[in-house]
Amino acid sequence: MRKLEAIPLVAFLSIGLTLDARAASVNFDDVPSGELPKGWAAGVTGRGTPKWAVVEDDSAPSKPNALAQSGEGTFPFCVDAGVSLRDGFVEVKFKPVSGGEDQAGGLIWRFQDKDNYYIARANALEDNVTIYHTVNGARRAFKNVGMKVSPKEWHTLRVDFQGNRFTVRFDGKTAIEAVDETFSGPGGVGVWTKADSVTLFDDFTYGPPAS
Repeated sequence: MRKLEAIPLVAFLSIGLTLDARAASVNFDDVPSGELPKGWAAGVTGRGTPKWAVVEDDSAPSKPNALAQSGEGTFPFCVDAGVSLRDGFVEVKFKPVSGGEDQAGGLIWRFQDKDNYYIARANALEDNVTIYHTVNGARRAFKNVGMKVSPKEWHTLRVDFQGNRFTVRFDGKTAIEAVDETFSGPGGVGVWTKADSVTLFDDFTYGPPAS
């Protein structure tokens, strides 16, 4: 369910939000099993057959539903491309369930299309958190930090972004502070995995910069 907060029009004009990108929360609980939230689209950067769908999960932080990726692909993503957010934050709870090659959960922001966007992700096989930009389908890391990412447990990943400055937080702790000039305009927001990661997501939120 998406909960909207009232924000004065002047705030949208000053921080680069369109009227479609108000502060919002999506917990997937009003979405039928097997479907995606209204306005969201699933895809893959590269190749593969990702499978994104809302599922019932007893461990979900906000029961009964979570969003799951259970297929495979180079870089599977699921985004609300109708959002146009330049400066603000994105946050999600995620649970790495399984994967022999990767066990990753990530956030996307300033999504332009399937080949151009920012990502921050945590990986339970590598025990690290990394921030990337993907340009014309090629992903490049520009900062990485080692942090314990426990498998089969729920974690919180958050990115605050304003202009060319980014702060990534993992389970409430600052993991990365970085600067990058690749994408400066507004774009969509969403979630991301890699390879054979089976990952659950819940309580996806986004909005204007924290006051």
